[in-house]
Amino acid sequence: MSASWIPFNRPAHTGNEDRYVAAAMRSAKMSGDGEFGQRCQAWFREHLGAPQVLLTPSCTHALELAALLMEIEPDDEIVMPSYTFVSTANAFVLRGARIVFVDIRPDTMNIDESLVEDAITDRTRAIVPVHYAGVSCDMDALLEIARRRRLFVLEDAAQGMMAAYRQRPLGTIGEFGAFSFHESKNYTSGGEGGLLILNDERFVRRAEILREKGTNRSEFFRGEADKYTWLDLGSSYLMSEIQAAYLWGQLELVKEINENRLASWHRYREALQPLAQRGAVELPHIPGECHHNGHMFYIKVANLAERTALLEHLKAVGLHAVFHYVPLHSARAGRNFGRFHGEDRYTTTESERLLRLPLWYGMEDGDLGRIIDAVTAFF
Repeated sequence: MSASWIPFNRPAHTGNEDRYVAAAMRSAKMSGDGEFGQRCQAWFREHLGAPQVLLTPSCTHALELAALLMEIEPDDEIVMPSYTFVSTANAFVLRGARIVFVDIRPDTMNIDESLVEDAITDRTRAIVPVHYAGVSCDMDALLEIARRRRLFVLEDAAQGMMAAYRQRPLGTIGEFGAFSFHESKNYTSGGEGGLLILNDERFVRRAEILREKGTNRSEFFRGEADKYTWLDLGSSYLMSEIQAAYLWGQLELVKEINENRLASWHRYREALQPLAQRGAVELPHIPGECHHNGHMFYIKVANLAERTALLEHLKAVGLHAVFHYVPLHSARAGRNFGRFHGEDRYTTTESERLLRLPLWYGMEDGDLGRIIDAVTAFF
């Protein structure tokens, strides 16, 4: 086995991307919704069954566009977990909303659906479940609450492409869903990128307008208008053609990438099971109704001190493992823009125990074995 440095992540690259990116660079249209952008959006419509999908420069932009479509206003409240990336909250904070953080389940690190109802007030407008590690939240419970209380559901499925809940693709269950194609995700559009999934026909036309700086430019280019003009508020939420070309090169091998990551995930789980059986670590839990995508493999250790020691041990032998989110409610901005509802029973303590191991498309068996041996040796 090589003693070279093993990084936490390597962006997915199949080889298909090279010629498509070159073609996009030489095309007459390099801005958004060119040939490759249209191909990608058609692929997602077909595979997700959504009325419309719109490529965006990032998942952050997809979340912001959804907040605009919900017409979020100052002092509206949004319920979400604190254990998530800042973009989940910022999309609504930018509209003046207040964030209401709810504790997580320790088994999946997802929002605790049993605590959501009590966090809702007459100012609540939306619930934002975050499908951590590509493992779905309890969407049946959350949808029941949302429908009864007349709230929007926006799935932050940044990590959830090719994952499902009760055979429904993540991102297609609420009114809105958002994917990320950042370099750290299973599929990338060249380092950054996102997708807004629209599951309600009511929002399709306005989403196109807001995404095109508030104009009907998309309709104009389809020949549905004789000129385009400013109709609404909006911004520039289009993915460039070069990004879309890179993504198209990955969509051609989407199943191969997914199966390869899952194979590495299962090898970790099988090899580290003896540590779990003796109580040294906890391994990821996948509920029976969830089909995950091998987005990440994490372990949980006893406490923050043990995690720090393990990280140092792995670094010393040339392995880059990492922790994950610092709970948003503990940050200065989280305190300014929101509040934690109820008891922080698990969010902080579980976040301090979690450690992510390297995982990417095309990992070599020798690297996996070296990581497994290093973790095992520590304990």
